[in-house]
Amino acid sequence: MKELPLTVRRSIELIGICLLGALLSIGNDIIMPVLMAFFLSIVLLPLYRFLRAWKFPEFLSILLPILLGAVFIAGVIWFFSAQISILAADFPQIQKNVNYHLNNISDWINNKTDFSTKEQIKFLNDQSNKLLTNAGNIIGGAAGSITSAFIFIGLVPIYIYLFLSYKNLLLRFVFVWFEPDQHKKVKEVMKETEIIIKSYLIGLLIQIAYITVLLGGILLLLDIKHALLIGVIFALLNLIPYVGALIGNLLGVMLTLTSSQELLPIFTVLGVIAIVQFLDNNILMPRIVGSKVKINAFAAILGVFIAGSLAGISGMFLALPLVAVLKIIFDRSNIFKPWGILLGDENPVKSPMRFPKLRMSSKKVDKELKIENDITPLEKRQNNK
Repeated sequence: MKELPLTVRRSIELIGICLLGALLSIGNDIIMPVLMAFFLSIVLLPLYRFLRAWKFPEFLSILLPILLGAVFIAGVIWFFSAQISILAADFPQIQKNVNYHLNNISDWINNKTDFSTKEQIKFLNDQSNKLLTNAGNIIGGAAGSITSAFIFIGLVPIYIYLFLSYKNLLLRFVFVWFEPDQHKKVKEVMKETEIIIKSYLIGLLIQIAYITVLLGGILLLLDIKHALLIGVIFALLNLIPYVGALIGNLLGVMLTLTSSQELLPIFTVLGVIAIVQFLDNNILMPRIVGSKVKINAFAAILGVFIAGSLAGISGMFLALPLVAVLKIIFDRSNIFKPWGILLGDENPVKSPMRFPKLRMSSKKVDKELKIENDITPLEKRQNNK
């Protein structure tokens, strides 16, 4: 069979990406619970194998890991709800602090501009009326979101059970899809995908725990109100790469502003968050998750925003593992290898415009770039030497 011209192949790839995005956008309510269940079933797979090795019935070997996961999630929700209740109990003081800060802002605006207090009050009243006018739509949308969330939570355990029950059937389907001479690569992709997903998601659970303890504990020692709530919110939002940390900082500042009339606690919160983030990004998380697959920051941020626009919050949470899995597949495919290069972190120090060998896709150049970017493990570097 005659090979298609390069321009035709690239056009088909781009059309395929557009169709995949459209499919995810249209069917995200169906696809996202399935993807979430797929990732979680891989995380629960070691426990399932352990129970099966101890001669547990298959039904119990699947059900027990799901129940343990449900208990863990219920514990997180209970802890978060308890912190929200403490915040609600302080509402009168919060209202007083908010009024204090609003008055200070109003005085500053009066001193710096011609916008009088009367005009400011009129502006706030107009905005409040608009907010009340749209309240019905907001409540309706929130009710719809809550309903979707409950459906999502209800479907995920069912899908996990089915994935673990029919894993051998699904594996056989994947192998039959490819020619026998491709089975070795398919097996490598599946093994590496399992390792990446397990290390990433288990690493995230550990990350939530130590960020909550570190950030919440330090703020608690420094006598910052709602310290544990700030720690939990930041830990959960930090699961959304890059964007979550920024939102977490803003919410931390807002919670501190509502609980204090002084500015020092705000700088304290920002300083502690910066220290915890530094420890997390440079010391703790790299050691926990490891460096199995490196995704460049541009691809990661773009992936988060695209996944968020197509599939909402759940898409943002799953963006990085999805990109990592795609990179594993692309790297082992001759057709899609350029896309693996685009997603990767093997950034050449020299320009491909001046060094022709960097324009080629070769294993030797790939190894050199991995060593150059500190991606290849030390023992492999020594072997290469």
